[in-house]
Amino acid sequence: MSVLLSDVVSGSAVGLRGRLWQLSASELRAAAVSASAEILRLEAVRVAVVDELSMRPDDQLIASRGVGAWLAANTMLQIRDGKKIAALGAALRPFPAVTARFDVGDCSFEHAVLIVAFCESPPKGMPEEALPRCIDLLLAAASGVEATTTKVRNVIATLERIFESDEIPPAEDIDRNELRIASTLNGRVVVRGDFDALTGEMLLSALSNLTMPTPAPDGTPDARSAAKRTADGFTELIRRYLDCAKTGTDGGQRPHVNVHINARDLAEHRDCAATPAAPDGGAAVSDLDVGHMPWLGPLSVSQTRLLGCDCFLSTVLLDDHGAPLDAKPGKRLVTAEQRVALIARDKGCAFPGCTCVPAWTDAHHIRHWANGGPTVMNNLVLLCRSHHRLMHRKTGFVGKWVIRIGADNKPWFIPPPSIDPGQHPRPANTTFKT
Repeated sequence: MSVLLSDVVSGSAVGLRGRLWQLSASELRAAAVSASAEILRLEAVRVAVVDELSMRPDDQLIASRGVGAWLAANTMLQIRDGKKIAALGAALRPFPAVTARFDVGDCSFEHAVLIVAFCESPPKGMPEEALPRCIDLLLAAASGVEATTTKVRNVIATLERIFESDEIPPAEDIDRNELRIASTLNGRVVVRGDFDALTGEMLLSALSNLTMPTPAPDGTPDARSAAKRTADGFTELIRRYLDCAKTGTDGGQRPHVNVHINARDLAEHRDCAATPAAPDGGAAVSDLDVGHMPWLGPLSVSQTRLLGCDCFLSTVLLDDHGAPLDAKPGKRLVTAEQRVALIARDKGCAFPGCTCVPAWTDAHHIRHWANGGPTVMNNLVLLCRSHHRLMHRKTGFVGKWVIRIGADNKPWFIPPPSIDPGQHPRPANTTFKT
């Protein structure tokens, strides 16, 4: 029995696995994209139906103590997920622009939740007339295949920066921090926590080099799951602390918190924080900076300034495009100063679509050192180990990606014809920028 591409998305998955071999790789990719779009469409349909149902409660809903709990009882959803669906439907009602983008499948469920949460509780210093323009900026960051949660969060952090007030953002409110440690009946221990962004950044930084996959002596890949590696790393972290805090190194440095911020914004007086015009006025959002942590993304300027009172400051000289300048071509190995500058420019693996953090990246020579490539900023790019291998012709890969430094002094990636016949350059993956 043959299989048609249209049947893959519209039909059942029962027996499908045994027939997918008939599709080409390009057809399989198209099916995966179509299925994802269909999931977004059905998710929007479910939110709309559940919201309408919540406004017409009947005996079943009343007996279930709400439409969210009723949905969970009649599907395989958890109660908390059913309640989130019902809550989003109600939250979308006052914001038709967000609703319209969500309904057409151009905004994911998670991003819609972030946007309406901002709209419901905007910064105290934001005038009411600025809200539509803020929604436009948030929807722009949440739309399209390049949309990421980090992008949306960064726009939110920037808007909070523009309309800065004395209110502590939820991500930085230490009064919400919780850590629950409980023993189970079989003698094990369950740990559950909820921390502010800075505490989370410290924890992830400390765990970074302890949780990376470690091949066996014979070269066999690490068979542990990510959760198992994290548990092992956490155990080792506690052991090292009890053994006089022997923290080791991470990415060539002792584990610590890195926060990147424009020096102008770091030094700016607190009372001047709201001086830039509103989003519908003069200064563009991109003209302002917020703190950025490699693991957890945006950090408010006020919290960044607090950290700046007692920290080690590294200065990276940037050009007009925000790309670091460099004049140290003499060595093959990247210096500590050059790595700091690369992190400031690439923010992690620069390969389009990759979210690997800086600590897990290598400095790759665009023109290989063996071929006379110098160790300077315009010949270096941060790549995770997987994409680093890809640039050195990964076994079985047809074609080759090419990296060029553009007029903005930042890396651009040109895909092989097998991926993009037109070979259109793609910008580096600085996902936290809008």
